[in-house]
Parts: sequence; structure tokens; C-alpha cells
Amino acid sequence: MDFTEFYGATDSSVAEAARSGCRKQVRRLIKRGFSVDCRDIRGWNALHEAAAAGSKECVQEIVSAAGAAGSSRGCAAYVNSLTHEGQSACYLAVQGGHLAVVRLLLKAHANINQLTNDLSCPLYAAVDGRHKEVVELLVSKGAEVNRTHTASCWTYLHQAVYKGHSEIVRILVDVCNLEALDDHNISPLFLAAQYGQQECLEILVNAGASVSIQAADLATPLLIASQEGHQACVDFLLDHGADPNLVCSHEWPQLPIHAAAEFGPIGVLRRLIAVTDRVCDRGDGMVSPLYLAIRSHQSKKVEMLLKEGYSPDAQDCTHILGIRSPLSLALWCTSNEPYSESVGLLVAAGASLSEEDWMYALATDKTDLLQLILEHRWIPRQETLTGDGSEPNHDGKTVLKLQELRELLCVALNQVNFAACWLPLLLKAGLEPSLLLQPIMFEQADSEVLNYLLEFVNWSNLSPPLKHILDRRRAEKMWEPRPHLECIPCLSHICRLQVRSVLGPDLLMRTNVVQQLPVPSPLHGFLQFRDIPEATYAHSPPSSPLSNRIQGYLSTHQHRHVL
Repeated sequence: MDFTEFYGATDSSVAEAARSGCRKQVRRLIKRGFSVDCRDIRGWNALHEAAAAGSKECVQEIVSAAGAAGSSRGCAAYVNSLTHEGQSACYLAVQGGHLAVVRLLLKAHANINQLTNDLSCPLYAAVDGRHKEVVELLVSKGAEVNRTHTASCWTYLHQAVYKGHSEIVRILVDVCNLEALDDHNISPLFLAAQYGQQECLEILVNAGASVSIQAADLATPLLIASQEGHQACVDFLLDHGADPNLVCSHEWPQLPIHAAAEFGPIGVLRRLIAVTDRVCDRGDGMVSPLYLAIRSHQSKKVEMLLKEGYSPDAQDCTHILGIRSPLSLALWCTSNEPYSESVGLLVAAGASLSEEDWMYALATDKTDLLQLILEHRWIPRQETLTGDGSEPNHDGKTVLKLQELRELLCVALNQVNFAACWLPLLLKAGLEPSLLLQPIMFEQADSEVLNYLLEFVNWSNLSPPLKHILDRRRAEKMWEPRPHLECIPCLSHICRLQVRSVLGPDLLMRTNVVQQLPVPSPLHGFLQFRDIPEATYAHSPPSSPLSNRIQGYLSTHQHRHVL
């Protein structure tokens, strides 16, 4: 850019000649009496122009002229004169990497540590510009190497690491404070890990920098490298003593594995799984990395953690994350969409089902989640219910625990308006129908749903209270029984009820046991109640989101004790 318009007719000539690097013209103008100290609107004089242009010869002429014009003190003041941005000729020469000019200015008593308005200085400019030889010169001439610069309090070493200038880092580690901290207590080594500057990281570690130093928020280099996905840095830190079990947060016991589960690549997670203490998986007051993988929709990481033995139930994190279990989080993340892959992985791995979880499966006209659960869960018969029921069934499915079955029935009886959707699936999965012979079911179920349920029991020996409800609903035209339900059940129906009571509804409905009975094959479907037409769901879906309905249910429902 041509700045001549900013000068007067005569007093800009020396600066213009210096900018172009024309030594003869500079000398000629000086001999004719032109001033070397006239400034433009930026505060630049002829020496600034010559230094920025990297013209050693012009710098020599100008410095000599300034020295001849007055005392040595006056010459030094001229050499260290500043632009309006606080930049000296030495600073401008360093910015351009002009080593010879810098040498000359230092001989002329340039202030090696002069700060600019933005707190930069010659050494900082040399580091930032990757001018290795200039850095070596300034360090050898006594530049202050541990001063902080910029508003963030970074040192020269911070800046060299941030820029990845490894050859300059090699120079500075011998003279700088390796553990210098910025305003967030971040060390140069932490920066190397954060920005994936592996070579700088290795130089710092080999020079003795701490691999486990913590920032103001307790984050460690290993945590930040895991979060940013720098696999090589993670491996190097672990190989050189970084502690993967050091808590890295004031808010909750966060470890590097949590950062990897939520943000990092799967390779980093795999490495940390092998070295992280498993107390984080189930320990009280801890948080399983499963939560973080689920929250970030990282199904591949969920699958890896489960495969490596992390519990699908983990610990209750209500007081830390506001989430009761990994499955609750996975369902909440997709409450208004089809269930996620993470939900499928957790259910297949045997995650326990709470009352809230059953809500997602039953308080909707969509049956995909309930079908998924029933693919991996075995509904036990009543007489076999104990306490945990966690042992795998003969076909590899996990048996529902007593508490899980209780909560399933509680939710089902509070969601009778969706019974046309969930009732056929539960009965075909082996749920004992008599468990649903409850007043609320008879009061609230649609006519079709009620008829469907009655087909699975001996409707002639219902309890008097239930018969009373049926009579009242019929009188109010709220229930219309199928014709044969007004008669005594036929012998064939009584027989299949007896077969079910002997075999158990679980074996009868979910296995091929009927094919092994000495009865004609056309009766197999009849014995499994396949002749009963299913009820049709005729309601309009609720307008409020499922998550809102669940919150409303949890705050207002009454628990119904069935078992």
C-alpha cells in the first residue's frame, strides 16, 4: 500500500526511500537535510519502515544519521521510538523474521523487552512467527523468557506449543518455566494435549513437565486429549504415567473415560476402558460412562462398553445427572421417536425395567418398544416368582424380576386406554390373564378390549364385584358382550384353560410345547388362544408428547398392588 498521501511534500521522502530499500536514496536525502524522524498517521518513521522492510543497509544509514545528530542517549531513544500501536523498529523487524536487522538494532541498544500496546514483545512475535534463529538470538541476548503476554496470561512457551512450533519449543524448554500457568491454570503441556501437538507434548514430557497437572476446573491433559480425540496424545500420556482415575471436575467425579465416551473417537475409549478403574461403573456417587455415551447418541460406544462388561443398570445418577438409569436416559432421549439403537442394546443386555420405563412401552399406541422388551424378557408364571428372577431362562431370555412384573402391571392398569395395543402382546408373551381381572380394567376398558380379555379366562366364575361392574356397564350400554360370553364356557375352552394352568402361560404361549402334546395338530393354535380376534385400537393419539404424559403420570398415579 502506498502511504505517501499521508506525508507532507518533503518530510516523507526518507521513509518512502527506506520502505523501498533504496540505500543510496536514503543517504542522499539525509545529506540534503531531510529528517529521519517525521511520522505518518500510524506513527511510523523512516526507521520503522526500513526495519519492517528488512533493509539492513537502510537501517544502518538511518541509525548512523540519528547518532550523528545527537548524543548516544538520543540515538537510543530514537531506535526505541514507538508507533501508535506501541511497536518498535526491533519488534517490526522480528515480525518479519529479519535476523540481520534485529542484530543491528540490538547493537544500537534496542530494548529487547519493549511491550506493544497489546502486551506483545519482540520474543513473542518471533515465537508466533516461527522465526527460530531470531528466537535463539533474543534468548541469547537476555530476553525475559517467563513473562506473560496477552490477556490470557500466556507465556512464550504457551504460544509456541499452541502453534505447534516444535523446533522453538525445544529451545524454550531449556530456559522457560515448564509449569507456567495461564489465567485458567492451563500449562503448556495441557495445551499440547488439547490441540493434538504430539511432538511438542513429547518434548515437554521429556523435559520434565508434569503429565497430571490440573487446570482450574480440575481437567487434566489426559481428559482434554480424550475429549478432543487425539489418540496419539492419549497413548503417549498413558505410557508416561498419566492417571486415568484422577477426578477431573468440581461438579461430579468425571474421568477421562467420560470425555471419551461422550466426545472422543472409539479408539480412545477402547484404550481408556483397559486402564480405568471399574468403580466408576457401579460405585455410589460415581457416574458410569454409559450415561455419557447414551447422552451423545453414540450407540457404537454403548455397545463397546456393554461388551466390555459395563453394567446396563449402572448406578442411580438422579442426584448428579437427574437420571435414574442408563435405560431411562436412552428412552428419554428418544421419547417422541422410535426407540434408539442404544435402547435395544440396553434391553438386550438385561437392563432392569422401572415403572417409568414401562410407561414408555405401554402409554402409547406404538408397540415397537414393548415388542423389543418381550423379545428379550421372559414373563414368569406366578408360582415361580421369588425376588430377583435374574437368571437366564432356557431360551436365553432374562426373566422379569418380581418388582419389574409388579411395576409392569401397575402401569398397565393405569394405561387401560391403550390396552388394545399392549394387551394382546402381553397375553401372547405369557402374562397370566387373571392378573388383569381388576376393577379398574373392568371399569375403564373399551368393550372390545374387555371381551378380548374375557376370552382368556373362565368368564362364568368371575368375582361378584367384577360381575356387578359388567352388569352395570351393560345396562348403561357401555359394554356389549360377544354372544357366547353370555353362556357357560364350552368344554373345549375349559380344557385349554386347564392345559394352561398345568403348563403355565409362559411355556404355553412362548414355546412349541403344545406340539409335543398328544393332540391333533389343528388344536395347537386353539390351545394357544390363536382363534381369538384381537381388539382394535380406536382412540386418537394424545396430543401431548409422551414425555409430558409420563411426568403427569408419575406425579398423579396411584400404585396398584396386584401381586
